[in-house]
Amino acid sequence: MPLPPSTEPATILCVGDIAWDDAAALLARHGLRLNRVDDGQKIPGSYWGEPEAGIIATDVYVRADTPVHSMLHEACHLIVLPPERRALVHTDATDSVPEEDATCYLQIVLAGQLPGVGSARLMADMDAWGYTYRLGSTRAWFEQDADDAKQWLVERNLLALPLL
Repeated sequence: MPLPPSTEPATILCVGDIAWDDAAALLARHGLRLNRVDDGQKIPGSYWGEPEAGIIATDVYVRADTPVHSMLHEACHLIVLPPERRALVHTDATDSVPEEDATCYLQIVLAGQLPGVGSARLMADMDAWGYTYRLGSTRAWFEQDADDAKQWLVERNLLALPLL
């Protein structure tokens, strides 16, 4: 079922705009710990640099100005990894295209479970940030071109069908 239409937000939703406890609980359900970094401080394990989220093993690091899509994306990089690989991660989780696609798909699904966010808002933020897909938008990819990512997640018991 397609998601309802959305309009692109004027600003990208940041961690400081949502309830910390909701975000921490969502990540904890997947064996991850959400760590708050003080404003203006360097974010450990950030691949893209501040204010983007950082990852080290089972820890996700964010500041209030970290985009929610970044927090979820980096967390999902860890979620898709088996525990033995997850433990070795510092900053860069993968160079695998199937894992990257699965990560993008899963972050959209998890956004639907995060109060105050939702999948539609996250996809608009992903487009605004600069994610690119051959169909032109995150929504089009998710709804029409992501069957391989969905199947990858299902095969690893990271996603149950039916979705959305």
